[in-house]
Amino acid sequence: MLDTLDGMTSHQTTQTMKPATAAKKLGVYLEATPAEFREGVVSRAELNALQTDPPEWLRELRRNGPHPRPVVAARLGVSIAGLARGGITEPLTTEQIDALKQEEPEWLRRERATQAEVRKEAARLKEKKQQEERERSTGQGEQSRETRS
Repeated sequence: MLDTLDGMTSHQTTQTMKPATAAKKLGVYLEATPAEFREGVVSRAELNALQTDPPEWLRELRRNGPHPRPVVAARLGVSIAGLARGGITEPLTTEQIDALKQEEPEWLRRERATQAEVRKEAARLKEKKQQEERERSTGQGEQSRETRS
């Protein structure tokens, strides 16, 4: 029986992903990665290795960019839609992001305020849901005690 199981595990296929998926998981802009990365496939083991011990090109991209829109949005404290409303549709470098933070144009102030309101509302809804769950569990506890008496 054990021989059969050993034979089964040795035929596992390596899970791979497209370079675009790997770049997204690594938080880097695909077009800025080396050609070897863009033209191949990335295995799960290779992705893990890139995450735990990033090569110089990956450290450089994460440090200086160009950064994909989700990273730009996070660094500016706005949503991806907010970037688009502000006219930012291309990847930005760290230097460009820092310059925007210094300039703090009107659209950036407005989008940051919008994002703060969205977070505040999400926190309020989360608290409301937790409160309702507490009340339901407390209410059910009281009902079960009543039925026992």
